[in-house]
Amino acid sequence: EDPIQLKEEGNKYFQANDYEKAVQSYTQAIKLNKDKALQAVLYRNRAACFLKKEEYAKAASDASRVIDINSSDIKALYRRSQALEKLGKLDQAFKDAQKCATLEPRNKNFQETLRRLGANIQEKLRIQFSTDLRVQKMFEILLDENSDKEKREKAANNLIILGREEAGAERIFQNNGVSLLLQLIETKNPELVLAAVRTLSEMCTGHKARATAILHHLGIDNICMWMSVDNEEISLAACSLLQAITDCLLGQGKEEHHGKEEAVVLDTKKDLRMITMRLLDMLVSKKVSGQGRDRALNLLNKNIPRKDLKDHDNSRTIFVIDNGLKKILKVVGQIPELPDCLPLTENTQLSASVLLNKLYDDLRCDPERDNYRVICEEYIKSKVDPQDMDKTLHAIQMVSGVLQGPFDLGNKLLGMKGVMEMMVALCGSEREIDQLVAVEALIHASTKLSRATFIISNGVALLKEIYKKTKNEKIKIRALVTSDKTILYSVASVLVNCTNSYDTTELVPELVQLAKFSKQHVPEEHPKDKKDFVVKRVKRLLKAGVVSALACMVKADSAILTDQSKELIARVFLALCEDPKDRGTIVAEGGGKALIPLALEGTEVGKIKASHALAKIAAISNPDMAFPGERVYEVVRPLVSLLNTERDGLQNYEALLGLTNFSGRSDKLRTKIVKEKALPDIENYMFENHDQLRQAATECMCNLVVNKEVQERFVADGNDRLKLVVLLCGEDDEKVQVAAAGALAMLTAAQKKLCSKMTEVTTQWLEILQRLCLHDNMEVQHRGLVVAFNLINADKDLAKKLVETELLEILTYIGKQEDAKKQHIINVAHDCLTRCMDYGLIKPLSQ
Repeated sequence: EDPIQLKEEGNKYFQANDYEKAVQSYTQAIKLNKDKALQAVLYRNRAACFLKKEEYAKAASDASRVIDINSSDIKALYRRSQALEKLGKLDQAFKDAQKCATLEPRNKNFQETLRRLGANIQEKLRIQFSTDLRVQKMFEILLDENSDKEKREKAANNLIILGREEAGAERIFQNNGVSLLLQLIETKNPELVLAAVRTLSEMCTGHKARATAILHHLGIDNICMWMSVDNEEISLAACSLLQAITDCLLGQGKEEHHGKEEAVVLDTKKDLRMITMRLLDMLVSKKVSGQGRDRALNLLNKNIPRKDLKDHDNSRTIFVIDNGLKKILKVVGQIPELPDCLPLTENTQLSASVLLNKLYDDLRCDPERDNYRVICEEYIKSKVDPQDMDKTLHAIQMVSGVLQGPFDLGNKLLGMKGVMEMMVALCGSEREIDQLVAVEALIHASTKLSRATFIISNGVALLKEIYKKTKNEKIKIRALVTSDKTILYSVASVLVNCTNSYDTTELVPELVQLAKFSKQHVPEEHPKDKKDFVVKRVKRLLKAGVVSALACMVKADSAILTDQSKELIARVFLALCEDPKDRGTIVAEGGGKALIPLALEGTEVGKIKASHALAKIAAISNPDMAFPGERVYEVVRPLVSLLNTERDGLQNYEALLGLTNFSGRSDKLRTKIVKEKALPDIENYMFENHDQLRQAATECMCNLVVNKEVQERFVADGNDRLKLVVLLCGEDDEKVQVAAAGALAMLTAAQKKLCSKMTEVTTQWLEILQRLCLHDNMEVQHRGLVVAFNLINADKDLAKKLVETELLEILTYIGKQEDAKKQHIINVAHDCLTRCMDYGLIKPLSQ
């Protein structure tokens, strides 16, 4: 709590080159101190630390605070000069150095600094002058219509490169470059337009003030017009320009901030809203090309929803919903076959559905989501007109688009009065366009069970009729897909019910009693959902060949097999894998192969369920039989995905067992596990308090240390991996000891560096090694003696250190034993003693 004591402490740290701790001490002292003279000393000392840490902006800021207290503080002036020089502010650095030289004219160091800075400033001015000439020359060539093509192309490329450099971008900007670049764009020569837009984009990157000035000089309408042209390269370059400007306005540029030197912060909200409104207007403008509309959607997708949900400000999303949701819905509701359709590409409507989904996910509360839903419902109602079938078609197409975006919202819209009936009615229309839109919407609607049931009872006959009558292949395929999709989903749902594999919340008895006491309804488990009944149903399903049926369902066309259907199938597989005795049957009937795509694609829940089922199979099956050929490598990623704290303990445990099994098969598999970045997670579980998780992780590591890359990670400096393994050898759990001792034995055999490192990682290493060598479990004892031999064999000095301890008596005692069962252990003890004799550290008894 004493600032003077903290200052002295900081000085000691500084002298010991521990600048981080010195900064901490000075900072604490600054907070506690109120004396101005001492405050100046503390800031000056901290500035010295920041110079050493190469944090020059902070050093300059601290030195400035000292100078505010005492303008003639020569140390602070010199330190600020050093920091400003490193920050590239040579003229300011020169002024500080000049003041130092004035205060101490005989100081040779100051004189030398002045000479060096003077020369650097002259060089900078020369380059600047040279750059100005280059910029001028390039524009002359580009704007001269008589210049030959090769010269103009070279000048255009040089201008882009110059715009990438901060000095070059600033010189172009200062030399009326933006107006000249606009002149290039007005030539309408595609090559010159592209070069000009790319140069502007480079000039805006990472510089808020310049980006804002360029935005206002060019005008948002011009940028959006360039984005709307049919030339893909120019459209993309204009999109990049607007993204660079947006990044700066959002504060995501690369520009550094230097305390007091930072320019006045600009209010960017107005400009951001202007850009957003113009992009929303582009969505519904007939003058905008399809790719221009795609660019606008991509920019909205990238910049409007929050990137981090921890950030509570979703005002940009609210603004877009209030001012542009109907415009996005209009794009989603477009029908390319109708004459009044906006220009679209094949990706436009899907991009709009993705934007709808991102906006919906970015909402924070139910009132915000209700507002979103109400706008959608009002839009549908405004489009439904029995007298105008084309308007009604747009409403159905919009529902279809929302179902591809925020799925839950799409289902609520399907529940609106008359929407499903309208879809089925359109199927009975004579017009092909009506049939096409209706069948497309039914495809997306049939994913939900309640909707699928409605379609089965009301629409399947119509779909069959359409399939028979229509000659349009698109409609035929969609009608067939809708029927098959509905049936597949319904079958999967029935199997989930049979296996009782829906997620259920475990009822806490105390809470149940409390609910009964307050006369609340408590859902009771159906008698047929009890474990005994479920197990019997699972066994009968397996006997009936359900795995083969599920494998066929997984092979269905992607249009039929939806993500929701995949999730249901994954749930069924997980329930079937519950009994280890059944897993062989599941593998034999193709279950292992079928689970791999389910674990890699689909809903998040579905992927986890499928990965867990794969883990159950991988934990006890021969990988070569369960996943033959190259397929085994595809299973590694799903298993690794279960190694995180968001998964439950059973999923972690069975994934570790599966990886242990795999890592024991081949080095190629071990390398694959390392490439999937599983090592840090496995190490974390070796620290776990849960005995089984710690044991499984340690056994997995025991297999992995055979791999060269894993060994190198143990050898690398600055990690506690070896220490962890050594300490695990001292655990009371025998299974953990067996695995840890095995890992240590292989590591010390493969890498001699680890033998000496083992003696440095913990003071308990010798005690742990001796306990291993005297262990009652022969497997642990054997591995302990192998470690001892590796240490002795690695280095004579290390062997000498061991011989001088009780380990020599332990080795002698074991070596004298006569027990056939322990002969392999006795042999290792003999090898240890023989190696010591070779070194001349001990002598044979006969001598």
